[in-house]
Amino acid sequence: MKLIRLINVTAAFIITLGISAQEQARIPAGISIAIKSGNATELSKYMNSTVELLLLQKEDFYKRNVAETILRDFFNEYHAKDFVIRHQGARNDAQYAIGNLDTEKGAFRVYFLLKKVGGELLIHQIRIESDNGK
Repeated sequence: MKLIRLINVTAAFIITLGISAQEQARIPAGISIAIKSGNATELSKYMNSTVELLLLQKEDFYKRNVAETILRDFFNEYHAKDFVIRHQGARNDAQYAIGNLDTEKGAFRVYFLLKKVGGELLIHQIRIESDNGK
């Protein structure tokens, strides 16, 4: 009887740890909403002061306002229809997500990396590349 109870307590503890790790790896919902709606201004609210942006043929580190302009141009050319996060996780002090962006002109794979800055989770890298597999 004690063995069964010990197993149950251990299982509950492991499940709780798993849930806590998943909760910590949650990307702010506003990021998904901004991408899904193609709203670069809203997305920029989640960016660090400098962001590494890898967007089709553009790849560099940009100040937040420049990255916002580049993303606005992208969303103006590729009108977003849907965005779904397919995978997200955490490693050390960073969180990441990978998602699929559907636009009127094609599908894209979106990667973003977030790190804590002053207690706030901010985007440090955004990669948007054509998803030829669709």
